[in-house]
Amino acid sequence: MKKTLIILSLFLSFQLWSQETLTKAQWQEDLRFIQNTIHNEYSHLFVKTTKDIFDAEVETLYKDIPNLQEHEIIVGVSRLLSLFKYGHTYISFHQKPFEFSQLPFNLDHFNDGIYIQGAHKNYPEAVGAKVIAIEGKPISEVLKAIEPTVEAENSQFFKAYGINNIRYPEILHAQKITKTLQNNVTLTLEKNGKTFSQSFTALEKGKRVPTHRGYVHQNENWLDARDQSITPLYLQKLDKIYFSEYLAKEKVMYVRHSRIRDEAEESTKDFYARVFNEIETNDVEKLVIDLRLNGGGNNYLNKDVIKEIIKCEKINKIGKLFVIIGKRTFSACQNLVNEIDNYTNVIFVGEPTAENINFWGDNRPVTLPNSAIDISLSYLWWQDKPALENADWIAPSIPVTMSFNEYASNQDPVLQAALTFNKKDFKPKPMDYITSLYLSGQTQKLAEELSKMIQDPLYAFCDFETELNMLGNILLQSGRTQQLQASTQVFSMILQLFPNSAITYKNLSLAYLKLGNTQKAKELLHKTITLDADGDIGKSVKKILLDIKK
Repeated sequence: MKKTLIILSLFLSFQLWSQETLTKAQWQEDLRFIQNTIHNEYSHLFVKTTKDIFDAEVETLYKDIPNLQEHEIIVGVSRLLSLFKYGHTYISFHQKPFEFSQLPFNLDHFNDGIYIQGAHKNYPEAVGAKVIAIEGKPISEVLKAIEPTVEAENSQFFKAYGINNIRYPEILHAQKITKTLQNNVTLTLEKNGKTFSQSFTALEKGKRVPTHRGYVHQNENWLDARDQSITPLYLQKLDKIYFSEYLAKEKVMYVRHSRIRDEAEESTKDFYARVFNEIETNDVEKLVIDLRLNGGGNNYLNKDVIKEIIKCEKINKIGKLFVIIGKRTFSACQNLVNEIDNYTNVIFVGEPTAENINFWGDNRPVTLPNSAIDISLSYLWWQDKPALENADWIAPSIPVTMSFNEYASNQDPVLQAALTFNKKDFKPKPMDYITSLYLSGQTQKLAEELSKMIQDPLYAFCDFETELNMLGNILLQSGRTQQLQASTQVFSMILQLFPNSAITYKNLSLAYLKLGNTQKAKELLHKTITLDADGDIGKSVKKILLDIKK
């Protein structure tokens, strides 16, 4: 037995040694394996990038590999996978023997900047400080440099999950924030009106910053910037997947739901059945479901939540049901948010979600032949809404963000907005209302309502210009004469409201082209160029004009 263990130990040591000393040719073979696997088995991922762009980046990395260190190659692979911009398609930086180290702090993005939310107890002065620069480079420049290494579906994903790539010295070096791979990194910080430098030493490899639901929580070794004397509801009982509390003063039932999973002692189905029974039998005027920290799980559990909401006539009314979303609302929780939006009279509060409305999720590990590193590639398409309604995220009807001071002092402006909201005749889905007026032929009322809503700060969350153009494009794309004529009416109406809208002039010109009125189309195309001569819209219009001349 002893001899067997010695042989096994030697074998494992040799295996680790051989992995740690891969030749450049072996890394290049692994890169080709990634390229071929994606083309042959995961070509569905080519949605937000093209095969040509991906292959060009592969060739660049392939040629660079002989001059790169191993961590730079791994970061190079992360840049490749991040081209797809799906949060479930990525490479983990925590794979032995190529595991990256971490600097001992946790960053959070607030509406007034990026702050050190938590850090190891050895750096008390840094906790709660605003990050100004890293190794002398402005934080804006650093964020721009690390963004290509993040599998960000949208800017919210980057704010929540991506900015902490700054914690990895290997990424800072590979993205040229530091000149060499270094164990100590200096941050320029601002706190209490003073600017100072703080050098951080990386944790031992294998040790990570202990975050839970995105936060470092204070204990004997780690410090949190938040005042510890009280804890706001959204951060209470984080050991629980979900919990509820009746707020008697406000007559509100509050639910914090932080994973799409069952608790061992009470299933999702039983939990929501109990909550809605309490709602029916008590003096409850509103329900607030807080999903801002929910990063997903098993979306087959979502149905039980939706069914309970739909059944409860007391709550399933505009102004009675509020769902808090934010930059950590992701994956199976995006599915939950989509379904709540589809089937209930919800008002969303907070920030946009971290996931696209429809997305490629559920990944498989693919093991590279030489390094034995796993990459995660998405294989399952999730579509809860029609393709025409796909977007970067679900946006809130009541947009509310949080400042660092609000976090540090345990204020919760997001929940407060839900508790105090009491606007009569509010339209949480303004475009549904506008579309209904259009379809019913109420043109005069449509013009009046649109003008009022565009000017009303309450509807600032809605990009009416973009949404109305989407409506016009649905008609434009049909190709039928009647719909094409209707699209010209829609685009003309948009121009009355947004007279300098280059995209609308372009769309109107395309409608006239399809109707055969080339002269009118040319006039509109030239107007578009005057509004966006050097932009993407202007460039595309110049190409259309050249094609017309041919």
